[in-house]
Amino acid sequence: MDVLNRRPDPARGGPPLAAWRQAAWQALALIVWSAAVALAVNAIRPDRIALVGDFSAAARFTAPTGERIDISLAEAEKLFYTRGAVFFDARPVEEYARGHIRGARSLPLQDLDLRFLELTADLELETPVVTYCDGETCSLSHELALFLRDAGFRNARVLVNGWTLWRQAGLPTETGPPSR
Repeated sequence: MDVLNRRPDPARGGPPLAAWRQAAWQALALIVWSAAVALAVNAIRPDRIALVGDFSAAARFTAPTGERIDISLAEAEKLFYTRGAVFFDARPVEEYARGHIRGARSLPLQDLDLRFLELTADLELETPVVTYCDGETCSLSHELALFLRDAGFRNARVLVNGWTLWRQAGLPTETGPPSR
């Protein structure tokens, strides 16, 4: 008699132990099979997910082409003092008002559709742009840089943990709401 088709024994309170074992093995087999299929699909995709390797904050800041778009504090400082780049603060307006890199333009992601054209109308597409937010895990600056790159600004870079690093280095800051 098939173990799965047997009626539960009322005295034992449920299906036989063999049925539970078989169900557990089948569930385990499905999980292993699903993982193998997922790994195989990931391996053949051109935009595969890295399963091992460098998961540092800087390594996460890449363009879809694989090009690193992060910028060091020293490079950003040099561009700031030579006026070689325009800085964009990707944080919410309230955080920008409490403090930002001197001269930075406020362009929060939630306001892109409202303010993008206004804040970039005076810029050439070749203009170097530095985006920043706060915290090593903040992705707002990365998303903003990718958006700017898609819009044609090929020199858009990300200053990882920008606001914290800038303040800690004692570089010029200011407070107040966006002027434009």
